[in-house]
Amino acid sequence: MPTPSSAHNPTLLALLDAGAGHHAEYGDRLSNHLPMAAFALHRLGAPPARLQAWAAAYATRLQPAPAAEAWPSGDAWAAHLGRREAWPIYRDLFTQWLAQEGAGDVLEAVLPRLMEGCAGAAFHGLIRTAYATQSAHRQELADALAHWAAVWQPVTVAAPAPGDASEPDPAAVLRRLPLPPLPIAGGLIADRVATVAAWPGFAEAAAQLRVDEHTLERLARGAAELYAASGSFTLLHLLTSAHAVRVLLPVLDDPLPAVQAYWRAYAAAWAASNARALGAVPLQPWARIIEAAIAADDDHSAKLVDSCREQQRAYGGDVWRRAASRVVAARA
Repeated sequence: MPTPSSAHNPTLLALLDAGAGHHAEYGDRLSNHLPMAAFALHRLGAPPARLQAWAAAYATRLQPAPAAEAWPSGDAWAAHLGRREAWPIYRDLFTQWLAQEGAGDVLEAVLPRLMEGCAGAAFHGLIRTAYATQSAHRQELADALAHWAAVWQPVTVAAPAPGDASEPDPAAVLRRLPLPPLPIAGGLIADRVATVAAWPGFAEAAAQLRVDEHTLERLARGAAELYAASGSFTLLHLLTSAHAVRVLLPVLDDPLPAVQAYWRAYAAAWAASNARALGAVPLQPWARIIEAAIAADDDHSAKLVDSCREQQRAYGGDVWRRAASRVVAARA
């Protein structure tokens, strides 16, 4: 099935235009999924009426964007990372910066530092930025980058001793991670990630992974396998965030530090998931999976299925369809 072009979808572009009126978060630090899910629905082939109906229903939970605030003159762009209240000034900064230099140059400048805090808001700054780059909608990209900067949450890993970073298999390193008592307290993924990241021994154990050009694919496949087996909401975000990293990496001349930063966040999120194997669900054809995702009223099904289909196109294999089949099972 050919992928529709966002540049020729007036319904999607109108939704992204209108999205500038919404805050990046709502409720208790929940991320606004409207632009991400709208693009995913579009790419899955949702008709205009479905796009409009889904967006209208979802928008009822959102909050209006706060009043515009100017970026403080003279401040370095990274001066306010991790401050949720800084979203309006980051919005101003990225709106101006993108207008002056364009998406490629801005992303090249900020991605290395932003990736260090990609765990923030359950990876949604990262995921929204990847969707925004694919939509080629400048204001949406500014808002996405502003969200990422405002929720930036680093996961620190100790520098490995010489020879320690020798294990190429992420699954082997994950099995060695010291874990806090389970289940970990905290209603939000980001809070549980912070608990794991601060746990004694976590940083040293995570530093054992040798990151190379194959690491991201291993992480992506691992997330898909784990989600297919468990249906874990936390692991769903590892699956979709691995897709987002793959989308953004071509901007960087040296992608491995970004993959290293992503691995740190990935490891902490995996440890925080407390996922349990539920058994496989029946493998479904893509047509039925996509139909279920388009019909779903939640804010994650379309993104999950879109990521699975795009990752299968990039990497091959059937694990992506097994993971995506959970959407059909959830609606059964």
